[in-house]
Amino acid sequence: MKKRLWLSLLVLITLGGLLSGCGVTVGERANNVDNWHRIEKRGYAIVGLDDTFVPMGFREKSGRLVGYDVDLARAVFKLYGLKVSFQTIDWSMNATELNNGTIDAIWNGYSKTPEREKVVAFSDTYLQNDQTLVSLRKNNITSFRQMAGKTLGAQTGSSGANDISAYPKLLKNRIKGQSPVLYDSFTNAFIDLNANRIQGMIIDSTYAGYYVKHQKNPAAYRIINGQFPKEEFGVGLRKSDHTLKAKINAGLKTLAQNGTLAKINHKWFGNAADSPLLHQK
Repeated sequence: MKKRLWLSLLVLITLGGLLSGCGVTVGERANNVDNWHRIEKRGYAIVGLDDTFVPMGFREKSGRLVGYDVDLARAVFKLYGLKVSFQTIDWSMNATELNNGTIDAIWNGYSKTPEREKVVAFSDTYLQNDQTLVSLRKNNITSFRQMAGKTLGAQTGSSGANDISAYPKLLKNRIKGQSPVLYDSFTNAFIDLNANRIQGMIIDSTYAGYYVKHQKNPAAYRIINGQFPKEEFGVGLRKSDHTLKAKINAGLKTLAQNGTLAKINHKWFGNAADSPLLHQK
């Protein structure tokens, strides 16, 4: 009986080690080879996103996933006869999910930064963005400087949170050295803003404009432009996926030329969208 128990235990340990090893091998393989043929054979690409990031990718009350990047990703992969499977991820772990092979792309208002370019490859820029300060008008905040002594919010892992640290003279030293309150989503940050637990938040202009516009009382909010550098949105990819990058870049160019990109821009942003691809000849 004891011998059987030891044999069973040995089998379980061995299987666990093999499965663990397979997981590592899959992740390493995805991060070291060109995965286009694997994606083609599968019939769909897996896109990672934060499904609360209005209007890039978010869920309606019915639970249906919609958004600018949702439409754009589907349109690009449709050109190659592929569908898209969207997978909600912990945004602070997006590059890890990508390089582990869990997802094939980060496509969700993903700003290009020198830090991110060290670990992922980026597609061509398809949309430009700014980081803005959003506050309630009743707080009488009209500039970054007036956040002095007040509580600031940002999303964990967001480019806004990175800018707060990267450009301290623009904001951080004006709030008495306090660290911002970090949230897992902008939705939760807005809840605290409305409850006055924070008095301002650094947020993408794309999100801020759409969110405020769709509130019952848009006039209750103030969106304040700052001096952070302008940002560029691109698709985050594994550095080994040269074919996928080329396919996405070619697809974006095709959508810009056939009018699809302009239609998607207008659907979600009206005339406010700024896509460099539309200015290329």
